[in-house]
Amino acid sequence: MASTRMALLSMGLLLFSVQEMLPVKGQASVAITLSVENDLSNLTPETYLTSVVEGGVLLGALRRIQEMQPHFSFTLKEDPNYGLFLESVNGVAGSEKEQTYWEILSENSGEYTRLDVGIGCYTPAENEHIVLRFRSWAII
Repeated sequence: MASTRMALLSMGLLLFSVQEMLPVKGQASVAITLSVENDLSNLTPETYLTSVVEGGVLLGALRRIQEMQPHFSFTLKEDPNYGLFLESVNGVAGSEKEQTYWEILSENSGEYTRLDVGIGCYTPAENEHIVLRFRSWAII
């Protein structure tokens, strides 16, 4: 009986995670480009093409990339007052001690705009270029 419950629970979780990755039937998806940049290293920026369900949030696009690209990962931190914060990308984490953080920007024709809302609330536009940039607030 316990093994049957575990099997059903596992199957439910699997279906939930697969459903999260697929667009909802009948809904259009929005194509976006996501770049990961590190101002504090000489690493070449990484670029990912992905999509999110129209009206969906940036978090969904990040999860889709993480599921499809084995070398892309991210972690979140939840603040009870301000919501979700991007804590790390590809193993690089922001640090209060080192005065580093992940900045989330929208790029259009070389102009960068800092997003006013977090990844759990921001709705990307069609063909938008989102930039996750690791930087230090000590050199701003």
